[in-house]
Amino acid sequence: MRTPREDVLPRSERLHIVTLDVTKPNSIAGALEASGPIDVLVNNAGIGVGGAFEATPMTTIREVFETNTFGVMAMTQAVIPQFRARRSGVVVNVTSSVTLTPMPLAAAYTASKVAIEGFTASLALELDYFDVRVKLVEPGYGPTTRFTSNGGARMQGLIPEAYAPFAEPIFAAFAKPVAVTTEADVAEAVFRAANDASGQLRFPAGADAVALAQARSSASIA
Repeated sequence: MRTPREDVLPRSERLHIVTLDVTKPNSIAGALEASGPIDVLVNNAGIGVGGAFEATPMTTIREVFETNTFGVMAMTQAVIPQFRARRSGVVVNVTSSVTLTPMPLAAAYTASKVAIEGFTASLALELDYFDVRVKLVEPGYGPTTRFTSNGGARMQGLIPEAYAPFAEPIFAAFAKPVAVTTEADVAEAVFRAANDASGQLRFPAGADAVALAQARSSASIA
C-alpha cells in the first residue's frame, strides 16, 4: 500500500502489510526486501482519470501512466529474476473492462490499461519458457470501491462546456448501471488467475465485465 492501513483487512499472522509506491524504485526495492520470497505478484495499483481528452493535461496523463503502466512494468521486472531462478511464480496484472470495448471520456485511462494488456500477452510467451505464468484480470465498473473518489480531484475541469451535452447522458448512465463489479468479484478472479494452469490469459471480473468479454468473443467468432 502507498499509505498502509492496518484496519483495512483482518489481522492475521499470515498477513504482512508493507509500504509500496510503484512509481518509486527505492520503494519497490524496500517492499520486496521486506516481503521475502514471492509466489504470486498481483499488480493492482491504479489511478483513474475521466473526461475529454482535449482537456486532459499531459501532466495528468503522464501521472496515470506512471502508476497504471510503468508501475506495473517496474514491479514485474523487479520480481522476474526470482521467478526465473526458481522456475515458478505467477504475475497477475489487473487492468479494466475499458480494454474489452471502447468507452467514451476515458481515452487516457484506456490507453494506460490497453498498454498493459499487450505487455502481458507478450510477456506470457517469453516467461512460459521458464515455467512462469502471466495472467490478466479485467474488472468492470466498481461503484463501491474508492477508485472513483481517488480520481475525483484529478478529473476536475475535464468536461469543457462544448462537451457537456455529450457527457451528461454518459454520466447519467454510469449513475444507474445495469450490472456492476464488486470487490469480491475481483478477488475471486485474481484467485482463479493465480491458480490457473490451463493457459487462459484473460479473466474478466464482475457481471458487467463478463458480459462485455462474451460479447467481444461472439463478435470475433461472427
